[in-house]
Amino acid sequence: MHVSSRPTIKEVSKIAGVSFKTVSRVLNNEKHVSEETRRRVEEVVARLNFRPSHAARTLAGRKSFQIGLLYDNPSPYYIFHVQSGAQQRCTEQGYRLLVQPIDSQAPDLVSNVLALIDETHLDGLILSPPVTEATALLDELDKRGLPYVRIAPGVRREAGLAATMDDVAAARELVEHLVGLGHRRIAFISGPESHISSSERLRGYRAALEGAGIAFDPALVVPGDYSFDSGYAAAQQLLLGKGARPTAIFAGNDDMAAGALAVAHENDIEVPGALSIAGFDDSDLARAVWPPLTTIHQPVYDLAAAAAELILGTPPQPRVTLEHKLMVRASTGPAPK
Repeated sequence: MHVSSRPTIKEVSKIAGVSFKTVSRVLNNEKHVSEETRRRVEEVVARLNFRPSHAARTLAGRKSFQIGLLYDNPSPYYIFHVQSGAQQRCTEQGYRLLVQPIDSQAPDLVSNVLALIDETHLDGLILSPPVTEATALLDELDKRGLPYVRIAPGVRREAGLAATMDDVAAARELVEHLVGLGHRRIAFISGPESHISSSERLRGYRAALEGAGIAFDPALVVPGDYSFDSGYAAAQQLLLGKGARPTAIFAGNDDMAAGALAVAHENDIEVPGALSIAGFDDSDLARAVWPPLTTIHQPVYDLAAAAAELILGTPPQPRVTLEHKLMVRASTGPAPK
């Protein structure tokens, strides 16, 4: 049989000896296809280097083969890894990933997302924090029956699909590392209230202090918004204010920790000799600054990849929990005597 330079699904079905609909089911990873038939179709697809168009697949299966990723986070490093992890899995399964920045606090959030769904006919959504906390949006998605998966949800934790890690335990481990170095006056730069990770990392911080018999001092907790500038402003308040200076700063993410490090450098505060600084995420930035940051490795790429696998129906379980890891680098050291 002559095969065109750009083979069609009809040519695949004829060579494989199956119907057009059977090829479509195999390409769409649908059930009700025998393993022998699936193997035969996949062999023909590979031999012909057949790549179905999204338009043809949409008409055949009434699906758009498009997944949306919604984010609202000022850290470019976090978003890059979220997008990369989800993109990789979607591409492997023949789906397109549409990445959409949104304001999770906007009054028209729900209408904006519904318009996106209607215009693009998305097959599902990946929600990254803090979009995961938008209960009005969750209600509407449930009402429509549109599949969605949440990365690190803070509300309705046991409901639906989710990929997550234990922020409380991770923050506690990092602060225990600082306590183990002899630090007793440890400051915390928190993230925005809209992110559940902010309150959970604060809980871990407080739990570590309590476990070490160190009284919690509200004056040592300064709010930020996960941006470099907010970390810089918070560190100025902690290091240049009238109160006693902390010997260590734990920032809720690496961007804010880098801001604190900049304040220390500008004011000749030696790190880690006079001040230890730690972050959270283990982003590329953590290794780019000097000294490189002690931080918590949050498997952001893997969390996003797991979320994509969940929405595409690859793993059988509805929830995936991944482990964190303490990364000790040169920005933390013994407390000054």
